[in-house]
Amino acid sequence: GQVKVFRALFTFDPRTSDTNWWKGTCRGRTGLIPSNYVAEQAESIDNPMHEAAKRGNLSWLRECVENRVGINGLDKAGNTALYWGCHGGHKDVVELLLSQPNVELNQQNKLGDTAIHAAAWKGYSDIVEMLLNKDARTDIRNNENKLALEMATNAQCASLLKRKQGSMIRTHGPCLHVVYIKIVCLYLH
Repeated sequence: GQVKVFRALFTFDPRTSDTNWWKGTCRGRTGLIPSNYVAEQAESIDNPMHEAAKRGNLSWLRECVENRVGINGLDKAGNTALYWGCHGGHKDVVELLLSQPNVELNQQNKLGDTAIHAAAWKGYSDIVEMLLNKDARTDIRNNENKLALEMATNAQCASLLKRKQGSMIRTHGPCLHVVYIKIVCLYLH
C-alpha cells in the first residue's frame, strides 16, 4: 500500500523509447514513470474532461485542456463536459469551457437536453446568463418536448430565458407576421 517518493539527484534522458517507461504529466511538469510503479489495477477514466467538469475540479480540467482532450466529446449518455459543468453549477468550470474556441453550446444528450436545459432545471441563473451571453439556443426542445424555459426551477432563470426568447420574437416577428397575413389573405380570396 505505500509509495515512497525520492528526488533524483541526476537527470535522466532516455536514448530509446522504452515501453517500460510511461510519460506522465502532473501540475504542469512532465516526466517518465517506470511502468511497474503504476498499479496494474489502476482505474482507467474514459472521459477525464467530463469527470473534472462533474466534480468541479478546475485544475484537472485545465490539464485536460492543455493536453488537448476533445472539448466536445460525449459520454455514454451523450453529455458534454459543458453539460456536466452546468448541471453541477460549477461556474468556474463553465467559464473555462466557454472560453474554448470550438465549444458546442447546443449539443443534445440522449434525453434531448442541452447545457442550458441542465442549468435552468438546476436553477443556476448565473450559468444560464453565461450561456445566453454566448448565444446558446433557447428554442431547442428535449425528448419530452420541453424548452429550457419550461424546465426552469426558479424565477431568475425563467426571466432570463423569457427575455432572450422575447428578443428572438422581436427580431424574427415581422417575418412571421407577414407570412400569417399572406396565408389569411389567400384563405379569404
